[in-house]
This record gives sequence, C-alpha cells and structure tokens, in this order.
Amino acid sequence: MSKILIVSDSHGMTKDLAIIRDRHREKVDLMIHCGDSQLMPDDQAISGFVTVLGNCDFGGYPQEVIEEVNGRKIFVTHGHKYSVKSSLMNLKYKAQEVNADIVCFGHSHVLGAEVVGGMLFINPGSLRLPRERFEKTYVILELLDEKIKMSVFELNGRELKDLAFEFFIPKR
Repeated sequence: MSKILIVSDSHGMTKDLAIIRDRHREKVDLMIHCGDSQLMPDDQAISGFVTVLGNCDFGGYPQEVIEEVNGRKIFVTHGHKYSVKSSLMNLKYKAQEVNADIVCFGHSHVLGAEVVGGMLFINPGSLRLPRERFEKTYVILELLDEKIKMSVFELNGRELKDLAFEFFIPKR
C-alpha cells in the first residue's frame, strides 16, 4: 500500500503549503503539486513536492512528470496545455500515450475525480481559489492492489468524509 498527496493551484501560498507538507510527509510516499504554485523551485515551501509548470508559473519546472508508485504509473500535468477546462479528451489521449494509470492535474480549480478509459483522473481543486465548491481542498490517494481510495481534505486538515470514494482499477 502506498499513499500520494496531491495539491494544486496554491498561487503564492507558502505557509499553508508547508503546513500541509509537514502534516502529511511522514504518512505519504509521494507529494505532488499540479502547478500554479507561483513559487520558484528553490522556495522552501515547495520542497518535497514533485511539481509541474502551471500557466501562472515561471522557470524551472517540467511541463509534465511521470512517477511510478506501487506498480501504478502516475502522469502529472497542470492541464492548461490540454484544455482541461472544456474537456478531458486531449488529456485522456496523452494519458493513453504514456500508458498512465492515474492522471493528476489542476488548472480549473474544480475538485473532481473520475475514471475514463480505465484511468483515474484526479483534480484536487485549489488551495487558494476553489471553484464550484467553497472548500479549499487537496487529496490523498491510497493505492491498494485493485482499489484506489480517495480522501479529500480541507486546507485546515479536516477530512471531508462525504467526498471519500473508492475506485476499482485493476493493475495492468
């Protein structure tokens, strides 16, 4: 079993990002920031996160990252290059191309999770400016053999238990 913490769209926040990291770093195997941190890569607040370049970021971050955890291939991108605000289709094609199991993205600031073509697409929402919900959210995924458990947390660390969900996604 492995756990992955996923955040996005923190837009300049440093104290809260560091608090989230410190709150969970001993309990997770990987921490992902899906872009628009608006921090330089050497900023202490973003240290420990695998981070991609968002449309509001500058310098030093890769456009996309692929990580492997517990036999699952995780594709991370901000999403602006794939027009995620209008459709997941372009992102789905890219995810198929890289043979991803889990796709982490941000950009829309809308919390969401859905399985498309056997791949789990996760947007953790925004830590600064959430849309469609008022809670400022992040996500922790628990990777089990055939299941992926999703837990959603508010910025203050409170779990939103009514948003927890389990996805059945067999390993390839």
